Amino acid sequence: MKISLFKKKEEKVKKSPLKEWWDAIVFAVVAATLIRWIFMEAFTIPTPSMEKSLLVGDYLFVSKISYGSRTPKTPLQIPLTHGKIWGTDIPSYTDIIELPQFRLPGFSDVERNDVVVFNWPAEGPDIPLDLKTHYIKRCVAVPGDILEIRDMQVYINGQPFENPPDMQYRYFVATDENLNERFFQRYDIALAEVAKVGGGYWMQTRPTTATKIKNLDFVKDVIVAAMPSDRPEPRIFPNDPELFPWNTDHFGPLPIPGEDTTIKMDSANVALYGSTIRDYEDYDEVNIRDYKLFIDGTEISEYTFKQNYYFMMGDNRHNSEDSRFWGFVPENHVVGKALFIWLSVDPEYGFSFNKIRWGRLFNLIN
Repeated sequence: MKISLFKKKEEKVKKSPLKEWWDAIVFAVVAATLIRWIFMEAFTIPTPSMEKSLLVGDYLFVSKISYGSRTPKTPLQIPLTHGKIWGTDIPSYTDIIELPQFRLPGFSDVERNDVVVFNWPAEGPDIPLDLKTHYIKRCVAVPGDILEIRDMQVYINGQPFENPPDMQYRYFVATDENLNERFFQRYDIALAEVAKVGGGYWMQTRPTTATKIKNLDFVKDVIVAAMPSDRPEPRIFPNDPELFPWNTDHFGPLPIPGEDTTIKMDSANVALYGSTIRDYEDYDEVNIRDYKLFIDGTEISEYTFKQNYYFMMGDNRHNSEDSRFWGFVPENHVVGKALFIWLSVDPEYGFSFNKIRWGRLFNLIN
């Protein structure tokens, strides 16, 4: 009887095509989820609040590692979704388990002029922090800054803030002419932001473009829709027009709080910062009564902030719901830094070659 010194090599079981497809899909989903969480995520611009810096239909890549990736707070959700299952209003998550959230080390802090994606703070406590709606705005003030808006111009620490080159305002163009689509295309004015009224048109455009239009023979006048300083808006943060009679074009001065910043909780500071402490500083019970702040039943005369806060504004200044309306963006709501446009599709065109804005592909975001 012969005894072999070598075992016969076992034959490898060949996977079925279905099993191979399944393994490939699982690997792709896991890889995409990790990349989306740690490194980079794709976003699209749905509203004109950043026009003309960013356009409706721009598709962006946003860096998570620039400011440091956040660990998941709501881990039980369908991969590659955000809040709802695609095309439905059905939640894609369960909040049975919520984890403490931490931020991994990043390359930098949020800086002035950064274009930032964040979870909208004002969406309310019923939605988990990491699943709130994504907003994109420009950071105009960081912790320690004093922000003020005078006659539409932003000032930081008493100095004029550098305006974005494609910043827009709202103008009334007085004319008896019927302006056609070609006119608005020539001056790069989005039709969605044009409204015809008696005596002319309301439109959003750059100040330089408004000057060019004003010099046309058939235009009687071009008037910027600036709010006067003596007309407070009740919806403007901190929603107290008696103490702070501010509006979108005349706002502040407002000191921006940061981690370890200590303030006295007098009536003015309770009005300015009370809701921020209540909503974002992670206490079980915070009450505001008669311009006094109570934490866990105890009146607070002095307060030290736990995290950094930022003031965000849209470049389309007269058509942007931003920090002027709902206040500060907490650091734990910051998602990432917008890097570049990888695709841009014009929603005003049908299915045609002109629908893609070829000149915007792979443009860096400034």
